[in-house]
Amino acid sequence: MQEFAAVLPQPKAKILPFAWPVTLNLEKLNPIPHKYRPSRKTRMRLQKIKSNLGAPAGDDITRLQTSFNVLESIEALRRRRWRIYDLQHLVVFGIIMFSLFILPSAPLFKTGAMVVLGLLLLMPITSQFFLPSLPIWTYLLYFFSSRFIAPEYRPHIWVKVLPALENVLYGANLSNILSAHTHPVLDVLAWIPYGIGHFALPAVCCAILFIFAAPGTTPVFARAFGFMCMLGVTIQLIFPCTPPWYEKANGLEPARYGMQGSPAGLARIDELFGVDMYTTSFTTAPVPFGAFPSLHAGNAVIEALFMQYCFPRFRTFFLVYVVWIWWATMYLNHHYAIDLVGGALISTAAYYIARTRWLPRPQFDKTTRWEYEYVEYGDRPRSVDEEFGCGYAYGLGLLERRGRDGDSDEWTLGSSSSFESMSRGETSGSASSTPGILSPTTPDDDFRHTIVGLTPQGDFWNGERVGLESELSEVVVVR
Repeated sequence: MQEFAAVLPQPKAKILPFAWPVTLNLEKLNPIPHKYRPSRKTRMRLQKIKSNLGAPAGDDITRLQTSFNVLESIEALRRRRWRIYDLQHLVVFGIIMFSLFILPSAPLFKTGAMVVLGLLLLMPITSQFFLPSLPIWTYLLYFFSSRFIAPEYRPHIWVKVLPALENVLYGANLSNILSAHTHPVLDVLAWIPYGIGHFALPAVCCAILFIFAAPGTTPVFARAFGFMCMLGVTIQLIFPCTPPWYEKANGLEPARYGMQGSPAGLARIDELFGVDMYTTSFTTAPVPFGAFPSLHAGNAVIEALFMQYCFPRFRTFFLVYVVWIWWATMYLNHHYAIDLVGGALISTAAYYIARTRWLPRPQFDKTTRWEYEYVEYGDRPRSVDEEFGCGYAYGLGLLERRGRDGDSDEWTLGSSSSFESMSRGETSGSASSTPGILSPTTPDDDFRHTIVGLTPQGDFWNGERVGLESELSEVVVVR
């Protein structure tokens, strides 16, 4: 018997493994049933959507295109999965076609302009700037070409609506009160934001956001700014109203198309400096009866909202500028107070729509765009899945507890506010008071555990050889 015992292999002691076999698929150890997990087709579809959104890799988020090859853009368009949000391009294209249609006949000029625009949008080195800013250029074309709309297609001009709303809402005509007493010093103070800041600050904000904000902030700002202005011009054309200077010059007499505009208080600036900066341009304005909504107010509000989102420490300064330009518009007799409210409403709506879905989140420990290693988009809450990434409900991350280091990696995976509150144990009352629902609170003490594989016979996996996945019966977590 001892001879047979010497020939037979001796059983080895079964020990707990310190590492999984190389061929082990962690996805099969996911405790969540397959019917609650996203399918491979869904994961691939979401990955393609994210790639179509233009989110580059972690080390490429600050990289700019330098290629002039239009074939690259054509190939990208061919492979693109079109979404409902791409209807914005149809809106922009439709407004461009409408503006070119109402312009005086100049086929060579219009054709040449469209060819140049097509090249700018197809070359990668220029499309990265002109495609996001296309709504702004479209707004400018739309605004200046609107003078050629025939009067028979234009609606009635409202003369009494805005003064009546002013008196009903505020009890007085604030514009007439503020413009009753003038002084050269006040004229200059009103001219700075209204005559200079309104035209220069959009470009200044784009430059500041491009350098010091998160990568991708400037394109979102440009699109929101352009669509807000296009909406404002459309409202001005559909609902034309006379500004305060018309009431001061003509009373409540009916207005008609073909009447000239007026520089109002800006005429005093031309007299003060002896230069015709505003008299001619405002007298021949394309939309002289575009009082409501005020794009001066709308531009200032949307600029202040984007800037305070990226640079919150200067929020007071941005608020002061908004109040400053609002006062200037009424002091110079160009807008009623209700016009300012209308402009602020559409700009605020454009900002929050952009912020919810597309605006990159700022990282306040970064100074310039070139310091960013990753970017999160929008304010919508996201669930965490460490196996499949953001956008999935659960994963193997539930089996382990994240470390608390000083970096911002924990809100890289989830919402910066919701995940940090869960990590601190701050849960809402509904989550803690509802029985039968797992609380999302992560305990402060470390969850010390060991993941052990079991064979179909109930024995520990001995790790003596590389096994197959089918040889594992279950996985248990032991504290």
